[in-house]
Amino acid sequence: MGTLTSAWRFRSPRVRRRAHPTPPDLPTLPVRRIIGGGIHSRLPVVSNFVVAPKNPPRSRLDSPIQPPPPVASAASNEPFHDDIVYPKAIPFVVIHLAVILAIWTGVTWRAVAIGVALYVVRMFGVTAGYHRYFSHRSFKTSRWFQFVLAWLAQSSAQKSVLWWAAIHRHHHKHSDTEDDVHSPRHRGFWYSHVGWIFARKHEAPDLAAVPDLAGAPELRFLLRFELLPAILLGVATFFVAGAAGLVVGFFWSTVLLYHCTFFINSLAHVNGVQRYATGDDSRNNWWLAVITMGEGWHNNHHAYQRSARQGFRWYEIDVTFYLLRLLATIGVVRELGAPPVEVVRNERPLGRATVERIARQVAASFDLDRLASHTPHLPTMDELRARARSMIPHTPSMDDICARAYERLTQGVGA
Repeated sequence: MGTLTSAWRFRSPRVRRRAHPTPPDLPTLPVRRIIGGGIHSRLPVVSNFVVAPKNPPRSRLDSPIQPPPPVASAASNEPFHDDIVYPKAIPFVVIHLAVILAIWTGVTWRAVAIGVALYVVRMFGVTAGYHRYFSHRSFKTSRWFQFVLAWLAQSSAQKSVLWWAAIHRHHHKHSDTEDDVHSPRHRGFWYSHVGWIFARKHEAPDLAAVPDLAGAPELRFLLRFELLPAILLGVATFFVAGAAGLVVGFFWSTVLLYHCTFFINSLAHVNGVQRYATGDDSRNNWWLAVITMGEGWHNNHHAYQRSARQGFRWYEIDVTFYLLRLLATIGVVRELGAPPVEVVRNERPLGRATVERIARQVAASFDLDRLASHTPHLPTMDELRARARSMIPHTPSMDDICARAYERLTQGVGA
């Protein structure tokens, strides 16, 4: 009421009539003056000045129409403005620039040996820690070794294990759809390789995606001090091998570790072969498997994420799994996940969500306008099977995929 009284005193009816004569066609709104016994008057709508009661009625008719809030979705048609270096991305850039310092520090064999050792050890932290344990829980271990894996993984300077696992679980949930964080299909190779890292929207970890991990105090500690393991490792290389040890041993191996890891997000969805129909672009690539200690068998991994072993065949080298099996023999880890025989043989039917995703892709490969206006019939099941076989590997769910694609085409043409 105090607000309304002040507003009324600010403009008296006489002043308002002088300043704003009412045109004949100007709309008017009823306003009640809550002073002196409920006098009514009709005031012209002449400005954006609004006099409202202190507790306005909650009605759809009385409420002003607000524009819908912006939707932050990868499917949006808005142009991207994610390629901005914000403060948390600066260490990533600095580490890349630091490799140039080798011009002044020189390159020693000792520093190179340290770099090779740190690459291998920390790649195991990435593959066994970040990926197979924290993201997919493909084996079990004790709390103390969980902390060792987390510390080792974060010594690679790829943020906290909670952040990494949350991002990766989101990737599998939306793999190669418009909502995928790093999909070459929708964002291009370089964005999926490294550009997405500079998007501020990916900075905060989605702890709701990792409820099985978020309660561990040691992981919360590493979330708060995510660069601590990497900083201490860098300092150690300096004391062991001097400036060359820091630059070549630590910075060079860290940058190499970055991009070999990122190749799984980018190149493993572009180059290689597909053995299994997974509804996405994941591929098996033997040389990526070599440089990432087994992560290059990416199509295998997308076919059965729970497996601690990603090289499904005896000839598919998976060094990470070999080391995990060694640790299992001495009791450090246990219950290593393995792919079922029917999955390895490609005999297991696909899940409903995967069938739906592939059927959508098959249906989208046909021109609906042409089907509706220039052809006498929809594609036959044989034609749909031929189209599907040209797009995906063999799967026991091929008939289900084609039947669902036919339904979608029928709905699309009839719409």
